[in-house]
Amino acid sequence: MSAPTLPLNSAAAATREAAAHAIEFQDVHIEFEDHEVLRGVSFCLPFGETKALFGVAGSGKSTILKLALGLLKPDSGRILVLGKDVTETPEEDLFALRAKIGMVFQESALFDSLTVRENVAYRLIEEQGFADAVIEQRVLEALRFVELEHTIDKFPSELSGGMRRRVAIARAIITQPEVILYDSPTGGLDPITSNTIIELIMKQRDVYHTSSLLVSHRLQDAFVMATHQFDQRTNQMRALPRGQFCDVLMSFLMLRDGKVIFDGDVRQLAHSKDEYIKEYIS
Repeated sequence: MSAPTLPLNSAAAATREAAAHAIEFQDVHIEFEDHEVLRGVSFCLPFGETKALFGVAGSGKSTILKLALGLLKPDSGRILVLGKDVTETPEEDLFALRAKIGMVFQESALFDSLTVRENVAYRLIEEQGFADAVIEQRVLEALRFVELEHTIDKFPSELSGGMRRRVAIARAIITQPEVILYDSPTGGLDPITSNTIIELIMKQRDVYHTSSLLVSHRLQDAFVMATHQFDQRTNQMRALPRGQFCDVLMSFLMLRDGKVIFDGDVRQLAHSKDEYIKEYIS
């Protein structure tokens, strides 16, 4: 991994002074076609923390990300993102908030007809109105972060699945977001490529302390993040001594039947007495 070059966003400090948490769900309910997906979900994501969301398919993990973005409105409850109540905010007023959020979609969701440069720069061009020279610099910095500068003029069809996922991360971080949402970033990837993606997520976490929600179907990914740390001296992740955990807060949230059944750190998860949780992590 190359040394990180992206600058910190100074606006984040002002946001942290104005808001208690990066994201907060308060007794959130939502149903689709008479199926209640979330049944009173409450949790908070403190600033600088990474929280991994787990649960079986259909448990509402991706729905939580869409709610946090304001793409869906809950039937009841409140959702605060960077201090703003997205349940009460009109759609036209959410654009400024979304500019502070990076999103890594399932299967990358890159535009096939655009080059890597155009994909990564898309939000800066469409939403920010930066000068061309600034955009080019930021694109190069983001691609350098994920070690893909050499792909800048390629199209997504010319990249491997893992490379497309890394380009998606570059696109998510180019705006220097205050929150990043990851929707199954290692889904469908082989173990070696998955580790590369997790190392990038860890790099963002440990270098910039970006608040993150990580949806995953691979419990192993989150355990690796909890027991490893990105070392800027060697520019790679390293395993921590037994019993020691990463400096940046890393927590786990598990959903079952539309409710939160666990919200805590890796030590609490490993020692849970709940039979369902014990079976899930075994």
